[in-house]
Amino acid sequence: MDGLERFHRQPVVWKKCALGPGDQVGGDLDKAGARCADVTVPLDYANPGGRTITIAISRLRATGRRMGTMVLNGGGPGPALDMPPYMRGLMREAGTRFDLVGMDPRSIGRSTPVDCGWPTATWIRSAGTGRASFDRATALARDLARRCGERHRDLLPHISTRNVARDMDVVRAVLGERRISYSGGSYGNYLGGVYATMFPGRLDRAVLDSGIDPAVWGGLLGKSMVDANERAFARWADWAARRHRVYGLGATRGAVLATVRKTIAASGREPLRIGRYRVDDTVTPVILMNLLQEDRDPARATLADAVAQLARAAAGRPAPPTGALKENLEFLLTGAESRYGSAQMALICGDGGAPGDPEYYWREVERTRAGAPIFGSIGHNINPCAFWPVKPREPMTRIGAHARALLVGATGDTRTTYEGTRILHGLLRGSRLVTLRGADVHAPYQIGYGNACVDDAVHRYVLTGRPPARDITCEK
Repeated sequence: MDGLERFHRQPVVWKKCALGPGDQVGGDLDKAGARCADVTVPLDYANPGGRTITIAISRLRATGRRMGTMVLNGGGPGPALDMPPYMRGLMREAGTRFDLVGMDPRSIGRSTPVDCGWPTATWIRSAGTGRASFDRATALARDLARRCGERHRDLLPHISTRNVARDMDVVRAVLGERRISYSGGSYGNYLGGVYATMFPGRLDRAVLDSGIDPAVWGGLLGKSMVDANERAFARWADWAARRHRVYGLGATRGAVLATVRKTIAASGREPLRIGRYRVDDTVTPVILMNLLQEDRDPARATLADAVAQLARAAAGRPAPPTGALKENLEFLLTGAESRYGSAQMALICGDGGAPGDPEYYWREVERTRAGAPIFGSIGHNINPCAFWPVKPREPMTRIGAHARALLVGATGDTRTTYEGTRILHGLLRGSRLVTLRGADVHAPYQIGYGNACVDDAVHRYVLTGRPPARDITCEK
């Protein structure tokens, strides 16, 4: 865009990353040898001479024969400043050949922030078991949107993925690169597709791990995840049933699922007493979804431990929360991480809105209860986008570009479904797809799932810059 020369030519002042003795993220970056900087960008790219904001970046310089700069995004949407040391270890030899750059998207992390003062760290709630629970979820969604409008009405119109992509291109120019490489997981796939479409020819290598169908991104994103979560949860129930002596949840899939449904129903009649928390049926299914992360034994055991604690509380027995359940309750029921959730919502609602009539959501929840008894009430529920105080300034990007990208997707992904990865693959001409078949896992490359077939395909591509001759299927 015109008027961006002064942003492209700004000097970068690299500094230590730690903001103080208690800053673990910054301290870890400093120990790894990374440095941090703030890049100035326009708040409104249609008015580059107006107000500015800052974008926080970190950089871990290449130690081997340098092949360029790779910008990192781990999804969420959430911060990415901390990613370079982690990705260097994950990428093996390729990790030493790039300057690895973490960039906190606008509104998030150490970039100019949006923090709406929420009493929770997430906008995600279930509609619960009945109309009264849905009305509570609706009241919360309305309140979360109101808080954002009261605090950040000046910033919200300019929080969008299109503007994050523009910020990323300013970072590219500031770093003196004609083209950049990119590694993005989850939401980072959508950002990568938007960047490739808006700035053709400026992407070199691009690894897109677990893609999102652009048509479902925005305020109704949850709808696309329902069926995949129900299927993965049933497979977890099989796992838990084989360990009935350990967890006591039931000796068959049906028995385990019945225990879960009874626990949710009990939380609908009266909030469960779990330590200092009171957990109702707008929250219990969200805990299950949060902990339904992937299919390796440690993750499945974490979910089973939490379900056992919830079931004890539903039976009226003492259930002081421990481990992941305790962390989830703090995340869901306190404002300790308000900044994370409100910034995430600002970006999602800033991209694509949602219907404003609560009755639309209630009808969808009721329509899908039988087929999706646990997660339908989350995926089809109302959220703050229904009441968002500003409308998106621009239409969403119609992703379509030539990009010699490598996409990775697992067939049992519960966060961004495999079908979304296939759709994004089709929209990015020249891309190749690596399918991990039979795995219930999100972002299998970026989380370090450890599938040698997937990892080797990614590493060959990043080192050579050449996608495979054809799509690849890997077995779990």
